[in-house]
Amino acid sequence: MASPPAPKRLVVLVSGSGTNLQALLDHIAREGVGQYGAQIVAVGADRDGIVGLERAEQAGIPTFVCRVKDHPTRAAWDRALTEATEAYAPDLVVSAGFMKIVGKEFLAVFGGRFVNTHPALLPSFPGAHGVRDALAYGAKITGCTVHFVDDGVDTGPIIAQGVVEIREQDDEAALHERIKEVERRLLVEVVGRLARHGYRIEGRKVSIP
Repeated sequence: MASPPAPKRLVVLVSGSGTNLQALLDHIAREGVGQYGAQIVAVGADRDGIVGLERAEQAGIPTFVCRVKDHPTRAAWDRALTEATEAYAPDLVVSAGFMKIVGKEFLAVFGGRFVNTHPALLPSFPGAHGVRDALAYGAKITGCTVHFVDDGVDTGPIIAQGVVEIREQDDEAALHERIKEVERRLLVEVVGRLARHGYRIEGRKVSIP
């Protein structure tokens, strides 16, 4: 009888409170690593003293910090981040609110394996203000997108999307909170499916068997 495949190794990158990281930690703890198909082997950050790192430490997960200001150039920072991440031999890297744009070296190593979320239905409203932009445009629905990262801004192949209705009384904070609830569930689901079933990227299309 064939033994089950080894769980996929995840490195999660954070910049702030780490609520998406916590959603992954909680789900894996409930389901078990074998059932989920993946385990978090390290959490990295671009800042120290953040709640996201505390969440990792409380879960007994190794952490690393790679700050832009500690490196002479952005390319040097990118190289250091790549090396720090690569040290944990991840199968997938997950951006859980990581607020830095990675560079060419990181993508050369982890392109096609770096998963990110965005609080809008891409390709609509890319960039740092997706929630605000959807409201200002008068859109009736928005949502969140889980996608692979490429060298553009929120332009990588789309893996999955979740829809959120925009209500008449919504302001940016209220809408963003509802989007984040959907985003957490979607990220947990998608990462698990990628880990358990594998995937193919053909042009812009991502297929999960």
